[in-house]
Amino acid sequence: MAPKISVAINTFNEETRLPLALRSVTPWVDEVVVVDMHSDDRTAEIARSFGAHVHLHERAHFPEPARAFALAQCTGDWVLSLDADELIPAPLSVRLRAIAAQDEADAVRIPRLNYLLGEPVRHSGWGPDQDRHLRFFRRGRLAPPSRLHGPASPAPGARVLDLRFAPGQAIVHFNYLDASDFLERLNRYTTIEAQTAHARGQHSGTGRALLHAGRELARRYLKFAGFRDGWRGAYLAWFMAFYRLATAAKLRELEAGVTRGEVEARYREAAEALLLDYPPPQAHVGEGMRG
Repeated sequence: MAPKISVAINTFNEETRLPLALRSVTPWVDEVVVVDMHSDDRTAEIARSFGAHVHLHERAHFPEPARAFALAQCTGDWVLSLDADELIPAPLSVRLRAIAAQDEADAVRIPRLNYLLGEPVRHSGWGPDQDRHLRFFRRGRLAPPSRLHGPASPAPGARVLDLRFAPGQAIVHFNYLDASDFLERLNRYTTIEAQTAHARGQHSGTGRALLHAGRELARRYLKFAGFRDGWRGAYLAWFMAFYRLATAAKLRELEAGVTRGEVEARYREAAEALLLDYPPPQAHVGEGMRG
């Protein structure tokens, strides 16, 4: 008997992209589990229309807790972890089914073809063979990541198979729509990264931050040949360098105990001091501005 395959998908307001992900898996998997973080749109309704088992999870700033919950709901012998903005091409589905049926491995690291600002990226650290993930595994043989963008961990002794990229043999990821989308998520993710680092007792320094940002830029643009991705590769390298700087700046704020409310209070105090030479506000009540 062929092993049963489940797919786990996490969602939040994905009514536009989710149907594409579901269409890429429903013809060949045995179970679809969708864990939704209380979307405001028709995401859950769409998932149910494809026959998915829909579970709800409290909203979080990053998906890893909900992803672990989703994997725990799967009952198949094998599990595929997929995002709502990804899909599985037909040739890859055939390969994954064969791996499960023939007991070739316990976990499979799959290349991912990332689309960035409308086009696929072949280099920059996000090329298919540079960006591979443990996404298909025998249930119970993989521990999901516990932190933002952290790696999944195979169980001790698990056999891991690394697939090489070929046309149709990669998860297709429709990533950032434009620079604004990138920067909005960068702002959210760097806040989480800084909070996590602060909780671990890490410290930030200006020199260290500049060094890490410079290394990130050189790594993506030169080592990983980001220049071959044209202007998209250049933007990606610079944005990821800024990611390092933004994370370091937010970590430094946490170390100093600086909050937005405290800064606003300081600004009010400074403004009041600068306005001491002006008449008090009540002196102008009912009076127009003098020309």
